[in-house]
Amino acid sequence: MVMILGLNTIDLIIILLFIAVMLWIGRQAQKKNKNTDDFFLAGRKLGKVYQFFLNFGCSTNADQAVAVSREVYRQGIGGMWIQFLVLFLTPFYWFSTFFFRRVRLTTIGDYFTERFNSKFLGASYAVFTLLMALLGGGVGYMVAAKTMVAMTPKPIEACTPEQKQSVAEFTEFQALRQQLTQGLTEEEQVRFDQLNDKNKKGELKSFHSYTHEIWFYFIYALVVGVYTMMGGFRAAAITDAIQGILILTFSMILIPAALIKVGGFGGLHATVPDYMFQLFGSTTMSEYAWYTIVAMALANLVSIVAVVTGMQTAGSATNETTARIGMIGGMFTKRVIMIFWALAGLLAIAIYGGKLSDPDLIWGFMTNDLLVPGAIGLMLAGILAANMSTLSATSISYAALFIRNLYKPLVPNRSEDHYLTVGRIVIGITLLGGIGIALVVDNLLELFQYIISIPAIFGASIWLGFIWRRVTKWAVIVQFSICLVIYAVIPNVFPEVDSIKHNPAMVAETLPRETTIRTKALQTDVDAGLATVVGEKIEKDVTVAPVGIFFDKVSRDNPDDPNSPKVGIDRFHAEIWVISWFGFDLTHLSKAQLVALRFLFDAFFPFLLLFLISFFTKPVPKHLLDKFFVKLHTPVQATPEEDLAALARGESDPGQFEKEKMFPHSQWEFRKWKKSDYLGFFGSWVLVGLVILLLWVVVTVGGR
Repeated sequence: MVMILGLNTIDLIIILLFIAVMLWIGRQAQKKNKNTDDFFLAGRKLGKVYQFFLNFGCSTNADQAVAVSREVYRQGIGGMWIQFLVLFLTPFYWFSTFFFRRVRLTTIGDYFTERFNSKFLGASYAVFTLLMALLGGGVGYMVAAKTMVAMTPKPIEACTPEQKQSVAEFTEFQALRQQLTQGLTEEEQVRFDQLNDKNKKGELKSFHSYTHEIWFYFIYALVVGVYTMMGGFRAAAITDAIQGILILTFSMILIPAALIKVGGFGGLHATVPDYMFQLFGSTTMSEYAWYTIVAMALANLVSIVAVVTGMQTAGSATNETTARIGMIGGMFTKRVIMIFWALAGLLAIAIYGGKLSDPDLIWGFMTNDLLVPGAIGLMLAGILAANMSTLSATSISYAALFIRNLYKPLVPNRSEDHYLTVGRIVIGITLLGGIGIALVVDNLLELFQYIISIPAIFGASIWLGFIWRRVTKWAVIVQFSICLVIYAVIPNVFPEVDSIKHNPAMVAETLPRETTIRTKALQTDVDAGLATVVGEKIEKDVTVAPVGIFFDKVSRDNPDDPNSPKVGIDRFHAEIWVISWFGFDLTHLSKAQLVALRFLFDAFFPFLLLFLISFFTKPVPKHLLDKFFVKLHTPVQATPEEDLAALARGESDPGQFEKEKMFPHSQWEFRKWKKSDYLGFFGSWVLVGLVILLLWVVVTVGGR
């Protein structure tokens, strides 16, 4: 076999063929783009099939697969809730998608401009979201690169002396960590603490790779940029159909090979500790207890309407029914696929234990270890496809935001070709900006937990603006400003301030706890004489290590000096800091409880501000509100001409829609539910139950 930088020639051919097909589709779609509506919304003509794949592709990223598998690898099956919590949000898409299609707008920035009669808010959302675009792009680059890194490992003899040392120290660290339950000598404990701090800082590596991440980022961005700039949203929708099939392939291809290696589901349960199969985690051993999942779900529910692609994916559908069915179908398909991602994480525990220095490398490492040439190429093509589908759609949404909410107000009355050219330039800029984030952030989980909170800054005002007339422009401006400081500014600024990250009060940690867990014996327990057979119930003493209260991580400033002062690392949790102002003792809380507190704050604090400030500020003029809410009460018609006529009839007598409201003649705009609402919403909850049942079957089959 001919190998080029760690990859087989067959795999390279598959990847190059995939890239060529994507570029060809972009070129073909370009021929149908005549104006900005075609480029940004595919002419609002996408049917149910394209809507299904568009929603599936936009919502399904390889970074989510990596995040799920890496958290399951760290935490057990309960770790999958870092992503799987969105399962409980899926029924609410039945209404958010309806809102987005009915308002007949192009971007969420347009929503703020029209609903609150404020170009400033529309522009603010655009600026904020374009900055957030860099985070989202960075995630996509990181996942693709980490997978390629893991698939192209260097043999140890090809490593530099420094690289060899980091690998040797990681091996030593793993050996000492496995001895913790039996106890370490004083000298071994000092050495373990040193290596543990080095590991927190990312200085230890289980292997090194041929792949140079910077070159990978630029080549990857070039491919996505070229076919997206040519074909626009239509190209994104068409390629999503192909990429959807590849996503399904990469999500399932590892499972059979991994199951064979561990001896099937029975071998999996014999190798992985019992508590790691608890669906809602262990309050002792997991960061994802049931209350943590509820808190994260609530924060995410606030955020889902602020996702930049929401308005365009719904707006590109022929009508609201098509948009709803496409959204729900695509989302539930993703939920099922996530079960395979979680299973891959459990299998990684069984196969590798703690042998990987970076859990983000699981997919690439398992691919390189378990699959044959050809299948490796398909896997990499699937991962590239999953990220490309999201990057292409989101970059178009960012370009639409820039054109409609920033550029057009400043540079009006230009030709459609001019705006299309500027839009393509913005696509390139956002793709390149993501590279910068990928270069400075190394922890995928850190980005995920950050991204969950940030959209809530605008999400609360979007939800409330659709259902409550009284929410005001100034309430949104003040709420946005305060939340921006708490959710985005402080978490980024404080870790860079030396006096804060070294402040003893700020690097406070929870108290260590000694506890006993009752679990099923593994083969390693039988080998150690702790049990007679696999599956026998035994008790184990466990030490729950302290965790940072305000910082994600706390370690020694100098890992080689046990007397070195402690330093805060990664994100600073401003929400927890605000809560501490009220005198609560947070040292007795677990990691799960701290995470739950943070996300409950994220979910409810913006609404509290909006309600309070709205009562003391001037409402939006009634005639503008009437025009906005007439759209929500008027179904999308079959043709543009019929649609304009229907809206004109509604605007001539807005009072006719009072009978459709749950609370007529009030400030609340809740619509009376129709048969389709009951079927869609409660039918979605039935599907939620079926997905959880499938998950339960997967984690219990083969158990004793």
